Amino acid sequence: MSFSAARRALAVTAGAAALTLGLAVPALAHVTISPGSAEQGGFTKVAFRVPNERDDASTSKVEVTFPTDHPLAFVSVKPVPGWKVEVTEGELPKPVTTEYGELTEAVTKVTWSGGKIGPGQFQEFEVSMGRLPADTDRLVFPATQTYSSGEVVAWDDEPKADGSEPEHPAPVLMLTPAAAGSDGHGGHPASPGAHATPSVAPAAVAAGAPAGSSDGTARLLGGAGLAAGLAGLAAGLVGLRRGSRTAPAAGPEAKRP
Repeated sequence: MSFSAARRALAVTAGAAALTLGLAVPALAHVTISPGSAEQGGFTKVAFRVPNERDDASTSKVEVTFPTDHPLAFVSVKPVPGWKVEVTEGELPKPVTTEYGELTEAVTKVTWSGGKIGPGQFQEFEVSMGRLPADTDRLVFPATQTYSSGEVVAWDDEPKADGSEPEHPAPVLMLTPAAAGSDGHGGHPASPGAHATPSVAPAAVAAGAPAGSSDGTARLLGGAGLAAGLAGLAAGLVGLRRGSRTAPAAGPEAKRP
């Protein structure tokens, strides 16, 4: 491949990469759960990944609501340096029968506060939990993100039936059928003793603040990345066409008598 052809190919590749990045930026701005799936009936460890979307404020508090229709009997949290964690237990709307007996109370919310996620940064908050229910294919964990400016953003939109992404999607853990011979721990050795619910007194849940402004910063970055990708892709295609028109004929078969 000649130098000019290689340069044109590089331009097209760079444009396509920038286009992909521009499309991906908005999704990266959401509060997500990682990994995004786990086996039904087992224990798992997940991390709630919280990126800071604002360039003029820091994230100072994160609240994650746990499901009460499919409560988890055992929940424990990993300490995060610089952050205070509060695990809230509450009475369930109706008792749930589990292999450990009838469950009337469970963890309803976990709150991390007092720390700081600065602009351009993210933080992961790890939670170990189980057993995961076997009668549903997903667990939804609505989250609330509070900024140092006082702005509150609620990530609580459930997945849409048509598969499209809502404006403020809640973190979702997809549940898959347990594999044959699985020990029910999803790759994370665990037991009820290791996942005991922290002993805390039930706490009153404060009224949630309304959702803040939309994720403008993420959309702006996404638009900039999209524009850059289109420009790079167009430049590469123009160069490719120009090169094909001006390339000299090569080989004896190209000469005419």
